[in-house]
Amino acid sequence: MPVISLKDIKKIYTLGDNEVHALRGISLDIEAGEFVSIVGPSGSGKSTMMHILGCLDRPTSGQYCLDDKDVSSLSGDELADIRNKRIGFVFQGFNLLPRTTAAENVEIPLLYSRPVMGATERHERAMKALEVVGLGDRAEHGSNQLSGGQQQRVAIARALVNTPSLILADEPTGNLDTKTSIDVMHVLQDLRERLGITIVLITHEPEIAAYGTRIITVRDGAILSDEANVPHEGLAEPVAAQMLG
Repeated sequence: MPVISLKDIKKIYTLGDNEVHALRGISLDIEAGEFVSIVGPSGSGKSTMMHILGCLDRPTSGQYCLDDKDVSSLSGDELADIRNKRIGFVFQGFNLLPRTTAAENVEIPLLYSRPVMGATERHERAMKALEVVGLGDRAEHGSNQLSGGQQQRVAIARALVNTPSLILADEPTGNLDTKTSIDVMHVLQDLRERLGITIVLITHEPEIAAYGTRIITVRDGAILSDEANVPHEGLAEPVAAQMLG
């Protein structure tokens, strides 16, 4: 059963008297454990697709099922609950609080968990997530004391802390140099290979898309191609990927 199933998803924005067709009938399935790269130029519709996959926006029409649950018409509160429990987000901007430790940044999603989680459990889960991305020894460092690559690893740990079934990464290497980008992509590969987490990556860079096991190219709001891929392999450095629990 697919983790993600999109059926004839359309998204139309109204700008004054004009209609912008951002998505023109997207249909696709993504299975558990896939690493899917969605690639396309600016304005192709890939970011709109990411917003819908992340329950940050609603399609104009069509059906979106996540873990076999139709989320297309859920209430705002229901969508917020899905975002908190089932989906981890990694963005181009690390979105870390600057005068807060790595561990405290990772704990933030747990503050909104229901039932309420105690401080000790929050800290333990944050530490496990940081260990997964190889930053257990940086837990008490302020985010402004970390390199760009380390900050993105903290952001990945934050995405992991609620043990999601899906991670959505939107241009996660956009602010990083080439070597650091490779390190981050290897961390994402490791999460899929060792923990079985489904990864969906949005990028405009073909060389970054090549780290996925499947590459979907979008243009003008439609899927241009959808192909299996043999990804780049080999970790830049060991990553301690213990199962979160």
